[in-house]
Amino acid sequence: MTEALDIARRRFTAKVYDPAKSVTDAEWKDLLEILRLAPTSVNYQPVQYFVAETEEERAAVAAGVSDFNQERVTKASRAIVCAVPFRPSEEHLQAVYKQEIADGRYAGHEGEENMDAGRRYFVGLHAVTSGEFFEWASKQAYLGMGYLMFAAAQMGLDTTIMEGVQFQKMDENLGLAEKGLASVLVLAIGHHDEKEDRNATKQKSRLPMDAVIHRVAK
Repeated sequence: MTEALDIARRRFTAKVYDPAKSVTDAEWKDLLEILRLAPTSVNYQPVQYFVAETEEERAAVAAGVSDFNQERVTKASRAIVCAVPFRPSEEHLQAVYKQEIADGRYAGHEGEENMDAGRRYFVGLHAVTSGEFFEWASKQAYLGMGYLMFAAAQMGLDTTIMEGVQFQKMDENLGLAEKGLASVLVLAIGHHDEKEDRNATKQKSRLPMDAVIHRVAK
């Protein structure tokens, strides 16, 4: 069995966190770098991540979370709020392109202008309306969270991804509207409570392979 498969089989969603156990500074630094490196469609990187590290910051996030999820934020070691814009911006497109050049992405290759044009084309396909762009950008948040959750599990950390959020209240609490953003997901990270978290001992259950994996018909 590969390490990746073992992680997938044993990972679970934490329901109760142990506030006495913290994510270390080194672990947190690695997690944030992993999140920065997460893939996004055409490398547009639309998601902004707002991190809650202190008790006060987690309380501010918890205030915008539905009551059944609040302790999963306050008792966790860290929390992340994912927010995305309602529309693309020229400033962001230029920032991504300039960063790619600075990072040497096109070194030894021709046609970097075509890459920028291609990104603009595909972003434009999803920006016919602000609602369509917001939905597309939100998918990038889910992609990043999946990437981070697997990495956290590999590091021996537990996570809880939440849609049980009062998003409008969250946006007000964190001042996201003034930034042209809206929250879409919240993730708690820490160590589950070994005595209280019953989800940790439940057998994982998924549909059988032949119910979800299919060969493409010829």
